[in-house]
Amino acid sequence: MAPAHPLSPLRPLRTVGALLALLCLTLTACGGGSGSSSGSDNSAPAGKATAAPDRVEPLKATPKPELPVTVESADGQRVTVRSTDRIVPLTGALSEIVFTLGLGENVVARDVTATFEQAKRLPVVTRAHDVSAESVLSLKPTVVLAETTTGPAEAIDQIRDAGIALVVLDPARSLDDVGTRISAVAHTLGVDKAGDELERRTRDRITAVQKDIPAREGQDKPRVAFLYLRGSASVYLLGGRESGASSLLEAAGAVDAGKASGLKKDFTAITSEALAKAAPDAILVMSKGLESVDGVEGLVKIPGVAETPAGMDRRVVAVDDGVLLSYGPRTDQALKSLVDQLYADTGDGSDGDDSGRDAE
Repeated sequence: MAPAHPLSPLRPLRTVGALLALLCLTLTACGGGSGSSSGSDNSAPAGKATAAPDRVEPLKATPKPELPVTVESADGQRVTVRSTDRIVPLTGALSEIVFTLGLGENVVARDVTATFEQAKRLPVVTRAHDVSAESVLSLKPTVVLAETTTGPAEAIDQIRDAGIALVVLDPARSLDDVGTRISAVAHTLGVDKAGDELERRTRDRITAVQKDIPAREGQDKPRVAFLYLRGSASVYLLGGRESGASSLLEAAGAVDAGKASGLKKDFTAITSEALAKAAPDAILVMSKGLESVDGVEGLVKIPGVAETPAGMDRRVVAVDDGVLLSYGPRTDQALKSLVDQLYADTGDGSDGDDSGRDAE
């Protein structure tokens, strides 16, 4: 039997997972769960579309799991995984990693946030904080992957009590977590070599994007505010230090305006005062969030937005919901989309076409 492998110690609910849970609750109201990558025609003037197809790119070789493997689940349980024949990832981010590792054919269900093309055929059995234990168990999974933000706890207990191997992992919160997260999922499924390969590929692609960031000698770094918008639910939030966006913005050579203005929490309700203090040169949003407020012209009607430098210039960067904060195998795409749009007016950015990378 393979030795136990520690994932990471149990931590309290953290921001990125909580934000994605909020996204789950409002996703249907903002265009349904299909979640195709549409980019946005409204992300002007830096608004190059994120138009690559909403697909993951699996590794070329299908890995053969080496099982059984025993891991320490993030909720303190010691779990032995004996089969990966029927996998149920309970978040979209976990689904993305499983499919990209090459085990997509073994996945039998999805969370509503697993919106990429290869997962669309699967039944939706959960919305992160609203896991249906009965629906999960009806599909006879051999292993279930969850996060510390997955719930309710009663559903998790019910799945475990049925004798299913259920492993809880910590959500990724920054670029530094990408490799660790991929390795943890790969080890849990008995495909460590595939995990190493995917970790290298992901790291190399992120590094390549960063090398292409235009030089801005003598210029201040652009200040970018991350706004979480769900117009149909009247949710308008300004990201702070713990929003999960800081790492991506800093990797793109930008300053997180909310963090820099002193917002220590994850999110705060948008106010004119908070936006004035943040003074963003550009605004970062999720594509569906922008759609939910009727585009840029609707966005600038939110109190305080029009008075910011970003609002006056209509400088809005829209990145697909499914990749923006997932911090996984497609993080390079999120970073590239951000860089291309943010620096479009320099004339040095690339055209943002990742379609060749997505073909599989």
